[in-house]
Amino acid sequence: MSGKKIDYGARQNYYNPIMNNENNTQGKEQQENLAEELKMQSEAEASEQAPMEEMNELDGLKNSLQESNDKFIRLYADFENYKRKMQKDRIELITSASKDVITNLLPVLDDFDRAILADKDKQLSEGVLLIHQKLVRTLTGKGLKEMECMGQEFNSDFHEAITMIPAPDESLKGKIVDVLEKGYSINDNVIRFAKVIVGN
Repeated sequence: MSGKKIDYGARQNYYNPIMNNENNTQGKEQQENLAEELKMQSEAEASEQAPMEEMNELDGLKNSLQESNDKFIRLYADFENYKRKMQKDRIELITSASKDVITNLLPVLDDFDRAILADKDKQLSEGVLLIHQKLVRTLTGKGLKEMECMGQEFNSDFHEAITMIPAPDESLKGKIVDVLEKGYSINDNVIRFAKVIVGN
């Protein structure tokens, strides 16, 4: 006999194929079971992850929609404000388009008033009066309006007090007793304050 050592276990396995097949089958079953468990676990994780992703996507869409709505509301409000401002500016432009021209003509109107009061020649006075009336009609047609001042309560929004004098009557205290220069407005906008004397 040679000195080679015999492995009886290996020889037994070699001669016992049934046992080897059983061991291989059990190993395969265990691998298949393990693979099945891993597959089920990954499917469960995927099914849990899918609703989370859908919820995140839905939240993102909601936020985007809200931002779009906010932008639209802001733009709409800005447009409405712009439209109102343009309408207001247009009205102001129309109402005050002739303001400068009329304001420059007011001293001419004052001169007519003085000429009518000072002139003693009746024919000349009548001619000046006709021109004065024509000028007043023209300016009134453009929106000019003379302020009524005599006997009115003093109001700094319309009147400029030049001086104060003792009131000739108790009822005239704090009221206008004389007008030095007439006040005018165009479409309810004051273009010249009335210069007045107030009773004290």
